[in-house]
Amino acid sequence: MSPPPENPSDAIGLAKRELRARCRSLRQDLGEPYRAQASRLICDHLHAFQSFLSARVVFTYLPMRGEVDVQPLMSFVPHVRWAIPRVVDSPALHLSFHAYRPDRLVRHSYGMLEPDPSLPEVAVEEANLIIVPGLGYTRRGYRLGYGGGYYDRLLAAAGPAITIGVCFEALVLEDLPRAAHDVPVAYLATEDRGVVPCADLA
Repeated sequence: MSPPPENPSDAIGLAKRELRARCRSLRQDLGEPYRAQASRLICDHLHAFQSFLSARVVFTYLPMRGEVDVQPLMSFVPHVRWAIPRVVDSPALHLSFHAYRPDRLVRHSYGMLEPDPSLPEVAVEEANLIIVPGLGYTRRGYRLGYGGGYYDRLLAAAGPAITIGVCFEALVLEDLPRAAHDVPVAYLATEDRGVVPCADLA
């Protein structure tokens, strides 16, 4: 069963809203030059990660609002079959992943770029590795997202795919409010620590 969208009236929802505001401000304060340099380092770490090197189908994302930019990876390893998400409203809110074509992107009303919906869809069961953005992460791999529950549903359906959360080191959190449906990623990648199993950080 898909987790319900976050209810902003409950205690966990309110706590997450406050934490999101602080993390957005902190990410903005890092500045674009630092975020660009840190993103390049994170890409280098991912490119050297053995599970990434052996992957054939990788789910990733296009950055928005100062997120870690992992787009250079798609140039580093063109032999990988890349897929990026599109927000789908019906029959329920979820992410649909489609083949990445830089010349076939459309802009969503939220402002981010998405794949043209006519591009081939890639099922989550095909993914070997999933790179997951987040406002922040705990060292145990729990994610602070934007509140829509999209990646909660994806992570719950990820199956055997390797899941890697990416964020800036300054946004690694000691803890965050969690609900029963929250699913941690297996690895965390930052500019300082590289790609580390979350079990080793717990």
